[in-house]
Amino acid sequence: MSAEPMQTSDVIGLTKVAPFSRRGFMTATAAVTAGYTLAAGPVRADVIKTGTDGLSAGEAKIRVADGEMPGYFARPNGVSNPPVVLVAMEVFGLHEYIRDVTRRLAKLGAFAVAPDYYFRKGDLTKITDIPQLLPLVNSKPDAELLSDLDSTVAWAKSQGGDTGRLGIIGFCRGGRTVWEYSAHSGALKAGVAFYGPPVDPPNPLWPKSPTQLAPEMKAPVLGLYGEADTGIPVAQIEALKAALAEAKKPAEFKIYPGAPHGFHADYRSSYRKEAADDAWSQMQGWLKKYKVLG
Repeated sequence: MSAEPMQTSDVIGLTKVAPFSRRGFMTATAAVTAGYTLAAGPVRADVIKTGTDGLSAGEAKIRVADGEMPGYFARPNGVSNPPVVLVAMEVFGLHEYIRDVTRRLAKLGAFAVAPDYYFRKGDLTKITDIPQLLPLVNSKPDAELLSDLDSTVAWAKSQGGDTGRLGIIGFCRGGRTVWEYSAHSGALKAGVAFYGPPVDPPNPLWPKSPTQLAPEMKAPVLGLYGEADTGIPVAQIEALKAALAEAKKPAEFKIYPGAPHGFHADYRSSYRKEAADDAWSQMQGWLKKYKVLG
């Protein structure tokens, strides 16, 4: 594999708009400007905290092709065969925001599971340097990612989850994962992508971008985007929408005026409560429409 495509890779498709170092990786200063916050860094004082009352929640150990993948799960107590919702994380590791989102889904009746599919690279929540993080996450092959998600579904089923009502939601790079998995899994009923890039930077490990995969979509996806996202131009969203329409694939999009990238991430300065609350409501409606949530 040549080094050049990896050098031009980035976290969320900011290649053309954010300043990069000579080696091609975004500088930490540029990352902060773009709204990035590492899990190891400071968080907003009024971050949302969801408790475990009425839930079973904790660490998961998920068997994958080459070992055991850690994860985090939350499910409602006293509910047999709850629907399964995968939570596809950002690139910052399995940190508290993603765990909290998992608990929020469990409060809605789901058996939610967030797999730590970057575990082979170590604990990304401990990384404090963006240029150190990028090559790690960009070296994750799509084939391995999709296999890890399939393994997560199998684990949830083995734990009593109803994978006949399977959904996935994801944020940032995890939003891209939603599109990719929706083109991969015939078992998936619906997906919701929070600001997932429609177009990838060059990377031989990622054969097709979400837009290229439009004809292959096997599940309906709701795309939730910010109009002021500096890394995802509205034109890219419209192109993905057009590609899906041409392929006659069910999908809907909502673009929030003035909202930046990461508008749902309540631990970051990019958080926008009004857009985040509405997006969460839209997500619930979408998963209910396709019979994932009751």
